[in-house]
Amino acid sequence: MSTQVANPNWHAVRAIYNFEMARTWRTLMQSIISPVISTSLYFVVFGAAIGSRIQTVGGIPYGAFIVPGLIMLSLLTQSISNASFGIYFPKFTGTIYELLSAPVSWIEIVIAYVGAAASKSIILGLIILATAALFVPLRIDHPLVMLVFLVLTAVTFSLVGFIIGIWADGFEKLQVIPLLIVTPLTFLGGSFYSISMLPPFWQTVALFNPVVYLISGFRWSFYGAGDVSVGLSIAMTLGFLAISMAVVAWIFKTGYRLKN
Repeated sequence: MSTQVANPNWHAVRAIYNFEMARTWRTLMQSIISPVISTSLYFVVFGAAIGSRIQTVGGIPYGAFIVPGLIMLSLLTQSISNASFGIYFPKFTGTIYELLSAPVSWIEIVIAYVGAAASKSIILGLIILATAALFVPLRIDHPLVMLVFLVLTAVTFSLVGFIIGIWADGFEKLQVIPLLIVTPLTFLGGSFYSISMLPPFWQTVALFNPVVYLISGFRWSFYGAGDVSVGLSIAMTLGFLAISMAVVAWIFKTGYRLKN
């Protein structure tokens, strides 16, 4: 595999990116429609069942309060799923060795696969945002910050999914971390409530959940209020992004799960 990036092979990047994006349109029901329907059900169930008992949270109508958390829930799970399957399938079929021996650097491979996975997730997030506007009154006080969090989160968790796809040696392992770790952390990260509603001890525990910072920062971009400062949220997101990128670089440097 080439390590030269002085003259990026954008033709290869574009080819991989377009192939991955084309797979989305071939599986439109699974990639877009199904997550949107599932998230809409959350709006109906939580908005009707819980919203009738909790009118507002921090002065925000409950139905509107949960929108950023639900978008983040879909964004995290879909970013991981898209990226992990995208890189795992070439491993499964053996075509990854052709890619690794081609004049394409590891950075270009990551840009293509992670870029495609992040693009799918961002499109899905925007569709869910538009769908949410049909159910609840929304406002976005800081649209630029909202887009920054949307892109950073999609890229970061697509990198996490890329790592999972390389680590996994079976299709069932692609679902282990999303189902047993990421989804619970998202539910416990303030998707449906403010962590200020928790007892002091559990508020402290919640701050060790990295998803809290993603959801809090994203919610701040909507309503100007979050569980932690927006600066800390961005810093934690960038830190997680840097760690994920370092792990990917280590994988290609050592050939972990790629050499055989």
